Amino acid sequence: MVSYPCKWTRKENRMPFIQISLIAGRSDEKVRELIKNVTDTVAKTLEAPHANIRVLVSEIPASHWGIGGAPASEVRKIQKN
Repeated sequence: MVSYPCKWTRKENRMPFIQISLIAGRSDEKVRELIKNVTDTVAKTLEAPHANIRVLVSEIPASHWGIGGAPASEVRKIQKN
């Protein structure tokens, strides 16, 4: 039986995948900045090539994000008053 090393065990082939959930409303520029900063931090921390890092940013409507049992859109209205 021949044993082959798994290509995913080599550092250069590792692909970190980061998922970030945010309440919608930030500019494309801010999301772009977040993706860059997260990629830079993960690359440095895990010693992974930038090209292998994947970042998924999911923006969720405030009406679909719960805080303390209420939608964030309602909580924000209460906090403003």
